[in-house]
Amino acid sequence: MTEILAAQDTSIGPAGSRKNADATAWVAVAAGALGAMLATLDISIVNSALPVIQGEIGASGTEGTWIATSFLVAEIVVIPLSAWLERLFGLRTLLIIAVSAFTAFSVLCGVATDLTTMIIGRTGQGFTGGVLIPTAMTIVAKRLPPHQQPIGMALFGMTVVLGPVMGPLIGGWLTENLSWHYAFFVNVPVCATLLLLLFIGLPHEKPKWEYLTDADWAGILGLILGLGGLTVVLEEGHHEEWFESSLIRWLTVVTIIGFACLIYGQVKASKPVLKLRLLLNRQFASVAIMALALGMVMYGSTYVIPQFLAIISDFNAFQTGLVIFWMGVPAFLLMPVLPLMIRKVDIRIAVGTGMLLMAISCFVSTSLTAESGGAVFTESQLIRGAGMILAMMFLNQATVASVAKEDAGDASGIFNAARNLGGSFALSALASFQDQRIWHHTRRMEETLNANSVSLQTYLDGLARSLGDMERAMAALGGTLQREAFIMTYNDVFLVMGLLTLATVPLALFLKPLPKNVSLSMH
Repeated sequence: MTEILAAQDTSIGPAGSRKNADATAWVAVAAGALGAMLATLDISIVNSALPVIQGEIGASGTEGTWIATSFLVAEIVVIPLSAWLERLFGLRTLLIIAVSAFTAFSVLCGVATDLTTMIIGRTGQGFTGGVLIPTAMTIVAKRLPPHQQPIGMALFGMTVVLGPVMGPLIGGWLTENLSWHYAFFVNVPVCATLLLLLFIGLPHEKPKWEYLTDADWAGILGLILGLGGLTVVLEEGHHEEWFESSLIRWLTVVTIIGFACLIYGQVKASKPVLKLRLLLNRQFASVAIMALALGMVMYGSTYVIPQFLAIISDFNAFQTGLVIFWMGVPAFLLMPVLPLMIRKVDIRIAVGTGMLLMAISCFVSTSLTAESGGAVFTESQLIRGAGMILAMMFLNQATVASVAKEDAGDASGIFNAARNLGGSFALSALASFQDQRIWHHTRRMEETLNANSVSLQTYLDGLARSLGDMERAMAALGGTLQREAFIMTYNDVFLVMGLLTLATVPLALFLKPLPKNVSLSMH
């Protein structure tokens, strides 16, 4: 708390009046928010175009998953490294390099004609785009006085939520109306605007090359091997049947070695690459755990709903994107009042309410049927969006407020890495759970069908007459059973997601109230 108050004192002028940020500081904040949205947008913008991309570059379904996985792995690896890279190059230089390289890798993806080129481009996008997420929070912490930070955090939080929401919509529209290539080319004008804002809003800082000579190379290697290996294991474990695969076994060994190197660096290095000791702070540790839970809900829901709409409702990519977009509506509606809410509302109430709303949104979707279309998700998406923006916004603010100003970069890296790892945990667990429940429901329904049943035989005879022969009738019956098994499975998935989210609500009690003696101003 003394660190927070000390930081607050810097914004108070000699006459006791608060010193507000100048125009260039707000330009920097806008650049950070735009960069964060760009990075989160590109996680999901390709998902809606993935089937088309796979077909055109000649990739199988299993190979095609690497188009998404390579981006996520690279992003998760670089996010915790961002604070060290910022200290090494300086914030403006790092971001200019990252945005320029992100543009080049986006063009490479857009012109790719084979899987190898696409994976190289997506990996490069992940490494360079991943830098843009935590540095956006760093800009808010460094360029705005404490009494205006809630406004910057509201802007950052809204863009981080809108990125995954707008991705399927934009990607679907571009794929349906133009071409999948434009899902990558659309980044070029956005990056040009971002570069202009960075040159205007951020001062130049000299590189500090001493961070290379006394760098925590064990920790850097540990982050790359540990987080990279863990993410691939989580993403691909289900497809590879977990430890039945030699790839997963070897990657698990690599992950263990990586985390061992990271721990060694924490103990031995004079300047560890990532200040994991921040997790010893109860306030920040609670924030990190909540970020993990938040990522599980956010990425889990955006994974399940498009699947249901594609398989059961036969929605195309753009139609699915419209349904997902409803989750972003509360962010627009709440944006004007969010800074005031951060000042007035107790963080424990806000985060607890946010997580509770996300749990309720899952319970609302536990009565799906074969007739359920996109409209059935409108209510749950609005509730989920309101819960997500509440939890995200207050946790973003708590991340900055719970550590000293010089530790903001490390805290932001840990927070964002935890959120993305939560998403990986969710996707891995949901894939395995879905397969198990589909098998379970299919077997249970088959057990209820008696070959000697008169009603079953009558149904099949009628179906055979309408379809032409008994073989087609049996295939149709099998398809019906499979469809109903899918529907029951998705109801199970939403129920489990709701229960798990509900279990995280008490974690809000471990958060400490944010300081209330601040005033908000934009001038």
